Amino acid sequence: MNTICMTVTKTTKLDIESLIRPAIKALKPYSSARDEFQGVSDPMVFLDANENPFDNGVNRYPDPKQRTVKSILSDIKGIPVENMLLGNGSDEVLDLIFRVFCEPNQDNILILPPTYGMYEVLANLNAIEIKKIQLTDDFQPDVENILSKADKNSKLLFLCSPNNPTGNSFTSESITELVNNFKGIIVIDEAYIDFSNGESWSTKLEEFPNLIVTQTLSKAYGMAGIRLGICFASTQIINVLNAIKPPYNVNELTQQKAIEQLSSKEVTANQIKTILEERTKLVSELETVNYVLKIYPSDANFILVKVDDATKRYNQLIDRGIVIRNRTTQPGCDNCLRLTIGTPEENEVLIKTLLLISES
Repeated sequence: MNTICMTVTKTTKLDIESLIRPAIKALKPYSSARDEFQGVSDPMVFLDANENPFDNGVNRYPDPKQRTVKSILSDIKGIPVENMLLGNGSDEVLDLIFRVFCEPNQDNILILPPTYGMYEVLANLNAIEIKKIQLTDDFQPDVENILSKADKNSKLLFLCSPNNPTGNSFTSESITELVNNFKGIIVIDEAYIDFSNGESWSTKLEEFPNLIVTQTLSKAYGMAGIRLGICFASTQIINVLNAIKPPYNVNELTQQKAIEQLSSKEVTANQIKTILEERTKLVSELETVNYVLKIYPSDANFILVKVDDATKRYNQLIDRGIVIRNRTTQPGCDNCLRLTIGTPEENEVLIKTLLLISES
């Protein structure tokens, strides 16, 4: 990481309100039927939303504020409910952030390749210019270069930490420098934070009002199929995001399954423990594969490895029924494969196959 000397601009002086699009500030939020009452008796008689009145478990609209899910998450994460937004996957959360802060055909965002591809997709969907500043050779933010490329229309800076596809976490020093000096909103994507020993930046929301932290239930919590993303931010930012989100963006079945799974804390903890043990074991096994040239350190549930010929090895695995990701086209990832940590049985099959094809 490049070391730079500069006068730190405290983010407490940053006017978040000035970063919000004028059209969003002027927007009158849609008020759903379930937003318009406070429960005064039990049971309530609901004749307000033109629903089918016959109970089948999903005949009513879901809680638009996801109160129960947020309450459980608040206990787990240690973040107040008022600092939390839930979305239909992290992709919806990220799209809402774009809509709040980025004026189409005017503003720009900064991303740090190699990184999660949806930042670029969402920028293109919202007609937002993309500035790319490649990570350093050790996959860390090039702080000086990032800050020099930002201008008055740079509204969002995306930091994926632990990073996808590299697996490493960004240093606390580099993130702190960026949060203190970037004049827009910094979004830290922590989809893989539960596999890391590092502390979540969601604990620093009061210190850094221009900070948004996103997480997910798709990885460590094993709920990729229900699509539930999490956003942590100041109440000011959360209130604006709530004003523009679809009224019933998280469906009833998703909320029910989230409540069920989040209540199984011991199961989740044991699964994370197993994944981390398997990650260590897999690294050791990969060191015996003769065409594996480098194994990158990982704080995630996957490992990035450099091989002799990524496309050849990828195709060999596909032919044998094993699906991985070929990341060789990503900046700094020439001839790299990304391997997700599977079950112990799946990992054993992977290693046996990798050793087998080394002989072919």
